[in-house]
Order: sequence, then C-alpha cells, then structure tokens
Amino acid sequence: MAENLYYFDTSIWIDFYDKRGYNGEVAKKLLEKIILQDDFVLYSDIVVIELKKLGFSEYEINQIFSIAKPDHIKRVHSTKNQIEEAKKLAKQKDVPLRDALHAILARDHQAQLISRDWDFERLKDITTAKKPEDLI
Repeated sequence: MAENLYYFDTSIWIDFYDKRGYNGEVAKKLLEKIILQDDFVLYSDIVVIELKKLGFSEYEINQIFSIAKPDHIKRVHSTKNQIEEAKKLAKQKDVPLRDALHAILARDHQAQLISRDWDFERLKDITTAKKPEDLI
C-alpha cells in the first residue's frame, strides 16, 4: 500500500501542541489517524524557523515533533531552487514568502498541505490546502 504524506503548516503544529480548543482537537485527531494508517506527516526547516521566531524553545520544538517520531514523521529541507521559486511566487501572488515555500515543499514532496491559512487559496495552482477536519 502506498503511503500518504501530509505537510503540516506551522499553525497546525501550534494548534496541536498548545491544545487550542477545537483546532487543537482536530489536529490531534488527524495526527492519530495518520499514525494509525501508517502514513507520514512532514515538517520542514521553515516550520522550525517559524516556531523559533514565535518564541518556542528547542525543547518545545522537539516536544512538538516527538508525537510521531521517528516512525511517522519526516523532516524535509528547502533547496535553493525552491527558495528562489518561493520568492517569485510570493511577489506574484502577494503572499508571505514562507507560505509560498510551504506550498512548494508540499507539492514537491507530493504531500497534502494541511493549513487554516487563507493565503494558500492564492497558491492553489501550486497545491491545494485542506483543513484537518476535511481529512478526519
């Protein structure tokens, strides 16, 4: 059976970790579903950078990703080409650079992007974002 890949935007990780009400609950349910189905969730160097900028410590960041480590989680890295493409996209679509990069990473890894961010609506020609509740 082919594995399914899911790329979580930074806000989804925070919803889960901070147990933010309904959003936290559905993020947790989706993570549990991914693990039960032997699928994988992806995170990137960009997610780590965003978490650090939001004030999360190394310990907290490791705690966030330890939910599925190592069997159901994979870290992906941005390439120079992806960063250049994201810069162009961000300007063209008037979206934050990191959101453009999240969309490109999800596309390039053939992963379903999971986010609540409206900016991804402008990037739907790159990848389609879904909310956690759309998949549980």
